[in-house]
Amino acid sequence: MTDERATGPLRWAAAGLSGLAAAAAAMGVAELTAGALGRVSSSPLLAVGAGFVDLTPGWLKDFAIRRFGGDDKTVLLVGLGIGVVAAALAIGALSRRRLAWALIGLGAFGAVGAVAALTRPVAGPADAAPSAVGALAGMAALTALVRAARPEDTGPGTEVDRRRVLLTGAGVIGVAAAGGACGRALLRRGDVTSVRAGLRLPRPASAARPVPPGAQVRAAGMTPFQTAVRDFYRVDTALTLPQVDPRDWTLRIHGMVGRPVEMSFDDLLREALIERDITLACVSNQVGGDLAGNARWLGAPLAPLLRRAGIHSGADQILSRSADGMTLSTPIETILDGRDAMLAVGMNGEPLPIAHGFPARMVVPGLYGYVSATKWVVDLKVTRFATDRAYWTERGYAENAPVKTFSRIDVPRPLAAVKAGRVAVAGTAWAQHRGVDAVEWQVDDGPWREARLAPVPGLDTWRQWVADWDAAPGSHTLRCRATDGTGRTQPGHRAPPSPDGATGWHSVVVTVT
Repeated sequence: MTDERATGPLRWAAAGLSGLAAAAAAMGVAELTAGALGRVSSSPLLAVGAGFVDLTPGWLKDFAIRRFGGDDKTVLLVGLGIGVVAAALAIGALSRRRLAWALIGLGAFGAVGAVAALTRPVAGPADAAPSAVGALAGMAALTALVRAARPEDTGPGTEVDRRRVLLTGAGVIGVAAAGGACGRALLRRGDVTSVRAGLRLPRPASAARPVPPGAQVRAAGMTPFQTAVRDFYRVDTALTLPQVDPRDWTLRIHGMVGRPVEMSFDDLLREALIERDITLACVSNQVGGDLAGNARWLGAPLAPLLRRAGIHSGADQILSRSADGMTLSTPIETILDGRDAMLAVGMNGEPLPIAHGFPARMVVPGLYGYVSATKWVVDLKVTRFATDRAYWTERGYAENAPVKTFSRIDVPRPLAAVKAGRVAVAGTAWAQHRGVDAVEWQVDDGPWREARLAPVPGLDTWRQWVADWDAAPGSHTLRCRATDGTGRTQPGHRAPPSPDGATGWHSVVVTVT
């Protein structure tokens, strides 16, 4: 005789697993459809994730960047995956009572994915197809699984045909796995890794100044003067890296211009390229944070390209757009005032990494990245701030965002334990396009002392500093502050990154033994 107390929970578990298998089939078929269309951004999970990023308030974005750094997108996708699993289990459980309601639930999830895909900046009607086709596949799979699990009339009693259940389940899982694998393979067709590896960049017409001896402070644990590509910070909204083939790349300069310009990547490489050491910084950087990096960039000067297009009177903004639809706004005056603003094609002696904008990106010294550093750039619209608003300015960030004077202590590390006696205190400071003229440091609430500054190749890089501290036993707080080339000292008042960059003096607590 069957024990209902034992079989009841098992049936609920089986129903939940049916929902999970149906959802896997839906996702696999959706991936296959996205791959067939060559539209990675229309994959339901990525489309919903991108929509979530767009709707996330600024304070939550700053928290995610501060807490997870470059892993914030992975955390988001894992969280969405957990949400999908929970919803699939609930839909499966619901199917045990009312299959129609469960099918409506699957259809609703498909609709959410389709709407999210259609709201992407570069979306077209076809981008709704992966979510719609996936939802239909999931509904068919769930229907098949539920019917397979229904008891059959076998005479004196009824029982479930376990062989049929297993075969149906295996078929659904097979569809999910095959669809996902084939979809991923189709999407990898557009991968430009090998194209980038084979690219050879021309020599610059204007080479970077040599980095002077001593630019790198010699202290254990000190930040390198030039940031390695693998360590360079990455902050953007792209859940998957845009794959832009330089052979298909085209840049448009249009809007309030007399002569619109359109150029290929080969045209860009034929420009008189410049090579410069420039530090980039993210507006989301907290006091003492590491969302900044210094690299040697190779690119075409941006000002001559704009002048070639003929800027109309009254234009005050360049609205730049990336291949994935992201828009950033840059004040025109910061490009035309003589600084080394460029369309970069190289980074630290190699073609731009895909994660940093291959094949071309904007670099404008002295501005935070969210108003200057468009990656995978394909479009420059000369316009006005009063007419067009970019992604971040629509979300409350400032239109004009010059990098604020910033300094931090790199060694000793926070909460470090050091031995009494002579201790090296060293760090990094930056005030791009103004330069750093002085750095001062303080122990506890004692007097400010001037640190020794390392030499730099120009005003647009960060500058390292070092001082000797006769450390006495006990717990001590070290602070630092910088003064830029205009004579302005960074304020001690703490302010958050939004809307135009954090302020405050960095401090670390160390224990001297």
